[in-house]
Amino acid sequence: MEENYIVSARKYRPSTFSSVVGQKALTATLRNAIQTSRLAHAYLFCGSRGVGKTTCARIFAKTINCASPTADGDPCNECPSCRAFNENRSLNIIELDAASNNSVDDIRNLTDQVQIPPVDGRYRVFIVDEVHMLSQQAFNAFLKTLEEPPAHAIFILATTEKHKIIPTILSRCQIYDFKRITIADIIDHLEYVAKSEGMTAERQALGVIARKADGAMRDALSIFDQVAASSRGTITYQSAIDNLNILDERYYTRLVEAFRDGKVTDALLIYKEIRDRGFDSYFFLGGLAGFLRDLMVAREPQTVSLIDTDDETRQALTALGAQLPPQFFYAAMSLCNDADMEYRTASSKTFLIELLLIKLCQLQSPSPVSDAERGEGLTIKPIQAPSSSAPSAPATPPQPSVAVPPSPAPAAAPPPTPAPPTTSAPAIPPAPPRPATRPTTGLAATRGKSHISLRDAFNDAPKAAEATAATPVRQKRNPFTDKSFADAWENYMELHKKAHVLCNTMRASRPARNGEGTPQMRMLVANQPQVDVMLQELPSLLAYLRSTLANDFIEITVEVNDDPDSPAAWSDRDLLRHIVEHNPHAADFIADFHLTIS
Repeated sequence: MEENYIVSARKYRPSTFSSVVGQKALTATLRNAIQTSRLAHAYLFCGSRGVGKTTCARIFAKTINCASPTADGDPCNECPSCRAFNENRSLNIIELDAASNNSVDDIRNLTDQVQIPPVDGRYRVFIVDEVHMLSQQAFNAFLKTLEEPPAHAIFILATTEKHKIIPTILSRCQIYDFKRITIADIIDHLEYVAKSEGMTAERQALGVIARKADGAMRDALSIFDQVAASSRGTITYQSAIDNLNILDERYYTRLVEAFRDGKVTDALLIYKEIRDRGFDSYFFLGGLAGFLRDLMVAREPQTVSLIDTDDETRQALTALGAQLPPQFFYAAMSLCNDADMEYRTASSKTFLIELLLIKLCQLQSPSPVSDAERGEGLTIKPIQAPSSSAPSAPATPPQPSVAVPPSPAPAAAPPPTPAPPTTSAPAIPPAPPRPATRPTTGLAATRGKSHISLRDAFNDAPKAAEATAATPVRQKRNPFTDKSFADAWENYMELHKKAHVLCNTMRASRPARNGEGTPQMRMLVANQPQVDVMLQELPSLLAYLRSTLANDFIEITVEVNDDPDSPAAWSDRDLLRHIVEHNPHAADFIADFHLTIS
């Protein structure tokens, strides 16, 4: 007769402390307590699902009743008590599921059983699983028995949600916190299971299963059975990601390489491949953010241990992360976070993700976008021209290779003669005269082409900016009124409304002129942190104000207001006195309701 199939989570369930995976410190403490006969009357095992709480409770119960435990503190599995436990016929170990037995009557039945002494062995052990599911009345009915049980009774409570247990129960128990099982430990155990079952398994495939299990060994063994059934005993990396519908990390690696090289087209095509495979865009966004986080921490030897994965994957992440500077990851993670918050309200999810990918490709360009560095939203702003350290061009007529046409000569001047050839450049005949046109930059310069690629659109912007920078710029000194300055101040806050600290500081501390008609402004803020916020934002703010008000001489100094009469320095009583003085109805309101300041 064919033997019934037993799933791996039950077949390979540990039967001794030595075989428990990932909880060495905790099992060592329990074994020492048994060997020294320092047993408490109540234990509380806490931890996430599948980390071994109930398994350790059963091993503990079996060991304290074992007639001849081993030198390591494990049960012998040979004595009558151990055999009775292994065959599920032991009367000394009682398990109760608190999820379905959570009433006062169920606890009363339990307390009645506590009074019965063991038939054989020394202790009766009561294992209460998911104890946080007990009702408030059941907890209260359990308190007295839990605090003063008979000498032969030991309680082991297990829970995944320790915060739901009342403090009076916690104070009566020894608390053991089980940690999540690391990916390396799960992979090692899955290799042992695969070898025991006569299967072949790639370690990279087992790594996929371990990451999918999220620190739970029971989940890992269940997923292992699922993949093994679909691959007929040969577990490969491809069969694992296909069966579990996991987005292959090779897609993320290709995307990061596209970000590094600024290849917008490649990034958009990779994203299309991912959508064609049926993956949700929000799932992709979370995976991309997590992958960028792993690359950032993998760059430094001090933080590489924060990545819970196998050594081979950790080395690959370290090599890829070293190809990009830390500033890229800071800005990229901030952009991903903004996209995550805007995803639910976006009318086109695909457009939002594509815009994010374009921004990420621009981060490594010679002139990064200021908003990307700050992570303030996904709005693409014009790319600023890079600063050049080359010497200024001599005051000679421009060569024909310059993109901007020369200005027409005055009417009274004779027509210019071509410059004589020099040793630095060959003589070139002058270009035919063309009407003066307004130079176009960025996307506008490409409208006349029949076919425009995304690469051309973004690459044209720096070239046009360099051509524009070659012409001299006159500084503007247009006068402005206090009202126009206040309007520009308000508009800047509206453009940066996501920067809450900045907007609150600008709203509470508006600058004033140092003198009548002068563009020099003085801003008094309440404290030093506000000074730091404003100084960080000042370059962008001044550029906006100078452009809006057409005055390149606007300056703003930021200082802490040390005036004791300033509202920022008022106490609660000073503020109340000010309100009463300026609003008589406030005094009546306070008197009618007998309000005071505590």
